[in-house]
Amino acid sequence: MKIVTVLGARPQFVKAAAVSRAIAAHNAAQPDSTTVLQEVIVHTGQHFDENMSDIFFREMEIPPPHYHLAINSVGHGAMTGRMLEKIEEILLEEKPDFVLVYGDTNSTLAGALAAKKLHIKVVHVEAGLRSFNMKMPEEINRILTDRISDILCCPTDTAVQNLIREGFEVPAGGKSSSKGALVLKTGDVMQDAALYYSTISSGMAVVSQQLGLVSGQFVLCTVHRAENTDDPHRLMEIVEALNEISLQMRVVLPLHPRTRKILTQCGARLNFDAIDPVGYFDMIELLKGARIVITDSGGLQKEAYFFGKPCVTLRDETEWVELVQQGDNVLAGARCTVILAAFSAMKDKMVNAKGGLYGHGAASRDIVRALAAAV
Repeated sequence: MKIVTVLGARPQFVKAAAVSRAIAAHNAAQPDSTTVLQEVIVHTGQHFDENMSDIFFREMEIPPPHYHLAINSVGHGAMTGRMLEKIEEILLEEKPDFVLVYGDTNSTLAGALAAKKLHIKVVHVEAGLRSFNMKMPEEINRILTDRISDILCCPTDTAVQNLIREGFEVPAGGKSSSKGALVLKTGDVMQDAALYYSTISSGMAVVSQQLGLVSGQFVLCTVHRAENTDDPHRLMEIVEALNEISLQMRVVLPLHPRTRKILTQCGARLNFDAIDPVGYFDMIELLKGARIVITDSGGLQKEAYFFGKPCVTLRDETEWVELVQQGDNVLAGARCTVILAAFSAMKDKMVNAKGGLYGHGAASRDIVRALAAAV
């Protein structure tokens, strides 16, 4: 069976590493070639910077892309349209049984649309997530992708319930009569990756040592979402808060190239460590050593939890509502005073990540088993 995997953004590389490794393990256990899963990887190029893309394929031993489309640095419409055109050409040539997409990016939607219009089955990993904010491009992408997917791999019970509320049926047998889709709670593939790579990250990472960071004595921060970076008022409020926090504790911010450019244009004064983007191993070690995480990244909210770190989220809502309900994550939006209050309340909080909220590290295996059974 042939699977075309479409990816293009940094979080998708992490997720794909876990699933590609599970595919390889499945194939190694097969008695003959007729039951092997062949994966063809398409990299759209949505994230193209060396530290945002290539380093992940090298470090995480992801199979190199069979196709690299190099589509980036254009608007949403042009990007999605160009991806759709190029992915369609590849699918016509490869003739896969399934197209596998991850998350909620333009690459996700383009891959799903191209497949569905060619009557190829779509598998959506990280299905069912909802922020209930239709101003977010990611929310539009994930809703549309779910609607046309054939196998929906949900990371949490909340994600499954979101799909049920939207009309998907999830009987005991799994097959939905109304949507023709298979809805599965698989757990979170990002946890699979975190558990696996955390055992080897210390020998591969260099940034914490280069910066002279002291474990438990710094804040790890990321800011990249358009709702923050494209709104000068929100962005400057965040910078003001981080500058204030840096007077109490060292702040380390791996900075997306686009965000750095915007900050320069705004004339922002940064009184903290704004470093270049880092690879996955360095990010794991930064997470291990941080006292607290401040971020607008969906993936980093979960990774903070995986490594037992409290999180302040620079958004007005989150898809990962379980973390907020448990008190391990707090929504602070982009107001300086609210961010500072949230930091003070959360910086000494103890987080217990052993409850299996996102599964127990077997999501990738379960997704591959579902694919193999669907032939």
